[in-house]
Amino acid sequence: MRSVIVDCAVYRDGRRTDGPRDLSEALAGARAAGGFVWIGLHEPTEDEFDHVTRVFGLHPLAVEDALNAHQRPKLEVYDDSLFLVFKPVVYESASDTVSSGEVMVFLGDAFVVTVRHGEGSPLASVRRRLEAEPELLAKGPTAVLYAIADATVDHYLDVATELATDLDELEAEVFSPTGGGTRHTASRIYTFKRQVLEFRRATGPLAPPMSRLADTGAPGSDVPFVNERARPFFGDVSDHLTRVNESVEGLDRLVSDILSAHLAQTSVRQNDDMRKISAWAAMAAIPTMIAGIYGMNFEHMPELHWLWSYPAVIALMAALEVLLYRTFKRRGWL
Repeated sequence: MRSVIVDCAVYRDGRRTDGPRDLSEALAGARAAGGFVWIGLHEPTEDEFDHVTRVFGLHPLAVEDALNAHQRPKLEVYDDSLFLVFKPVVYESASDTVSSGEVMVFLGDAFVVTVRHGEGSPLASVRRRLEAEPELLAKGPTAVLYAIADATVDHYLDVATELATDLDELEAEVFSPTGGGTRHTASRIYTFKRQVLEFRRATGPLAPPMSRLADTGAPGSDVPFVNERARPFFGDVSDHLTRVNESVEGLDRLVSDILSAHLAQTSVRQNDDMRKISAWAAMAAIPTMIAGIYGMNFEHMPELHWLWSYPAVIALMAALEVLLYRTFKRRGWL
């Protein structure tokens, strides 16, 4: 069991204290002293999580979601706890990929249980930040939930900024004077769109839970185990998340427009190439036709025995070639 526990501590009056190793005793002591227990786990198995489930009375449906992972961000209210799912994201600029992890939070009257899957979790930095701010940590489990939500959404803003920067570079490549970038540009645009979609899957579904935590007046917005005074803080997180979602929607529309523009440029460039090929083919057809006529070796042909027939035919072909070249050049085909 100890192998999956990243950290476990009892907090009283905003201070970390050394509690008993037994989770049941730690929880009882925290409740008696008005504090709370915060235990963090990393990818536990069902057997490893069973003891935590029994001690904290976690709902079996929430436990199943926490063990299986691959959940959408959501908020669920049970009799003895809240269950929230966050999807922190990591953007690797070197490979232009967005990857997401998962953080499940069980919140009760005197406990917080966090379960992490994948990478990109903000929990370590959140715990350090809270332990450095006793006044905030003294607010209880609500402070932990707010800090996790705030850290996750703030990192969304950073990722959105990095994506916007990379998209500006991609846009500059597509609209460069070379005419649409390299032959791999379409593949890069499509890959970028997939990264935006992965980012959107993490940010979009989180909006309703944050609105519910922030909104005190809406029907069905009452959320147990959350301090009413924390509503404005969740409102701030919700506002930041709205900015992120607006940025993601803008990125998605822009990358679609860039892909359409690239395909249009490619089509125009292909049409230009075909016109050039057609123009050169037309210019080659005239001397071919004249040479073919005079190469049929008929005995009775006009000007066949004329002294100046050969230079006259060559001059005619040259004049027609110049005429066609100037015509095609004037129309932009060459």
